[in-house]
Amino acid sequence: MRFFSKLFGLDMQPEPPQTFITRDGLLRPSDKVFDAWTAGDLGRLLAALETPTHPVDRHHLLQSIVELTYKDRNKSGKMRELCESISRLHLKEFPTLAIALRKEFKGYGADFLPRVTTFQHLATLLTEDGKYDEAVAICKMALSYNLHDRTAGGFESRIDRIRKKELKARM
Repeated sequence: MRFFSKLFGLDMQPEPPQTFITRDGLLRPSDKVFDAWTAGDLGRLLAALETPTHPVDRHHLLQSIVELTYKDRNKSGKMRELCESISRLHLKEFPTLAIALRKEFKGYGADFLPRVTTFQHLATLLTEDGKYDEAVAICKMALSYNLHDRTAGGFESRIDRIRKKELKARM
């Protein structure tokens, strides 16, 4: 096949097969956003930020960016800034995204939401920056959605730890 493509100057590379996903109970072709967040490549994730998509995929896109930039937050000031700005964007959009997530995961219970690590990552980032009241507000927002951060005491204990760090910083 390569011989013929070279001989006739044709690009005979097969296109990758189309993937399909289920959203709102319907089978749909995947889009650029789904492909980006499942690939886990920061460049592709950032390139897909302005692409309209289903709210579930939007949630995963934003959370994936936060995850990747959070890991490198101490290596680069740009990563830290990006982590904070995308975290804030994610939480700003979260009321709408939560509706779609609850609908998508309704089989797990009426009020079920999957783990949303953006809350804990932003709270940690703000605590590291000495923005204790804002970090506590983020934890309280997570609690309003009945989220848990998978630590021993959940977001309630995280609030206590933030306040202890604040007291220590003031001493």
